[in-house]
Amino acid sequence: MDKISVVGLDLAKNVFQVHAVNAQGRVVERKQLKRSEVLSWFAEIEPCRIGMRQTSGIYSTQQYKSAV
Repeated sequence: MDKISVVGLDLAKNVFQVHAVNAQGRVVERKQLKRSEVLSWFAEIEPCRIGMRQTSGIYSTQQYKSAV
């Protein structure tokens, strides 16, 4: 397996989407992780850059709009 240089992590309530690429930008791994699997997955890879993204769901957007 290629060495992972950058990991993109899409944060959610229960299932996280992981997108890992090597130094050339080629996809090394794409997978879904349950909340309970995230720490063990990161413990298995070497240190790298991590970008995290949290998408606000429609429910929170509607709560915000109704509060404004």
